[in-house]
This record gives sequence, structure tokens and C-alpha cells, in this order.
Amino acid sequence: MTLDENKAIDCLRLLVEGNSIRTIERFTGVHRDTILSVLQVAGERCEKLMEDRIKDLLVKEVQCDEVWGYVGMKERTKARKGIEDNTLGDAWTFTAIERNTKLILAYHLGRRTEADTIAFTEKLAHATTGSFQITTDGFRPYQHAVVMSLGAQHVDFAQLVKLYTNTREGEARYSPAECTGAKKVPIYGNPDMEKVSTSHIERHNLSIRMANRRMTRLTNAFSKSWVNHNATMAVYLMYYNFCRVHQTLRVTPAMEAGITNHVWSLRELLNS
Repeated sequence: MTLDENKAIDCLRLLVEGNSIRTIERFTGVHRDTILSVLQVAGERCEKLMEDRIKDLLVKEVQCDEVWGYVGMKERTKARKGIEDNTLGDAWTFTAIERNTKLILAYHLGRRTEADTIAFTEKLAHATTGSFQITTDGFRPYQHAVVMSLGAQHVDFAQLVKLYTNTREGEARYSPAECTGAKKVPIYGNPDMEKVSTSHIERHNLSIRMANRRMTRLTNAFSKSWVNHNATMAVYLMYYNFCRVHQTLRVTPAMEAGITNHVWSLRELLNS
């Protein structure tokens, strides 16, 4: 990069704390196109770092979920306009968290399809080794994907299927449907039904929305590029794992998992 490294670090620090590109431009004086170039470079490095550092880990309890966003336009608008472009529309970020260490083991940006679910579980298989318990929501493609990717590790797999009321209308139509209950369904192996939960990964979904301006709901903030959206997720998740001290753990998730012995700076994260 031709941009001074200190300036680049300042841009990324503002980015992972939930600021928009134009806000960072006003704070730092760096042009928004340059900020996006820095983001793409950092995203590539963080994506590779996650693949290199988070692999073959012994884990106990894993929770998986998907958080919704969109690129360019929402899927309904894309369908109405008759646009056929896979880099526009709904963008789902699949994530997996280790319940005890709070470490994000894997992520995948894609559609809410069986093919993308399998791509995600393959990344999770790369990140882990041995047997553990895994819980997902009731998304049906998980039933095949988890068994195909992780069955050889003899995982214990269950789903937490939530029951919702009908979609709201009127002023409340943008609010989530009301959850009226949930049922625990064993899918594979011998899961401990007392430990079947998605609470930790759902709480982390909130962290993703709070720390990424393009993921805030009911605003005019959204991603215009699939590449930038993926880069943002990669940078934030690695920052969360290695640089951000978890309020409950009092250390970073990577330290709790034994991957490192100190809190990383953004500079160290990007230069590793």
C-alpha cells in the first residue's frame, strides 16, 4: 500500500468500531476509495490468517447460525427488477462459535442454500479436530451438511428449532416475528440435550451488527460490493478473535483457546 501504515491502521480501527466509510473519510482525511482498498487488502490477509491459525483445534461445544445482510439491494428488489447477478441481493454470513472460549472458528459469506451451508461446514471441519457437540438452528440443509463434513469426526449434532407466530403487518412488520417456543431435536450421534443452545452465537450476531455499520438494520447503510462485504467480515472476526478483550473472559478468545498468549494489536494482526 502507498498509504502510510499508521493511517491505514487508524482507518481499520475506526472501521471495526462500527464507523461508516464516509465517517472515516471525514475523521482521517483519507479518500473513501483508498479506505476501501485498505479494507480489501486487510480482508485478504485476515481471511488467510484465519485459515492458517484456526485449524485442527480441540473443542467441546460449537454453536452455528447465520446473520442476514444484503449487497446492493434486497433480494425482493432484485427479483422485481429481473436482475441476475450473484454478487447482489441477500448475503448470509454463517458463523460458528466455541461456547467456552467464545472463539469464532469459521465463517462463510454466501446465500442461504445447501451448497453454501456445505462450504461453511467444510471450513468448520478444517478448523476443528476430534469429537464435539454442535448445535444449529432449524435450517434444514444443516442436517446433511454437518453429517457430510463432520460425521467422520463423530460429532454429536442437534438442532434447536424455534417456533414463531405469523409475520406481523402494519407498523411492526419490520420487527422480528415473535418466538412462541423452541424444541430440541437430536440429529446425529448422541448429543446432550441439556447443552443444546444457540444463545452464544445469537448474542454474537448482535456484536456483528453493532460493530459493522453496513449491518445495522433500518438505515441507509449497506454494502455496495460483495468483495467489500466479505472483507469487512474477515477483518472484524479476526479482530474479535485476536485483538478485542472479551468482557466475560477478560482475555481475547484466541488467548482463551490457547492459540496465542497476548492481546494482538491491529498492526500485528495485519503483519502476521
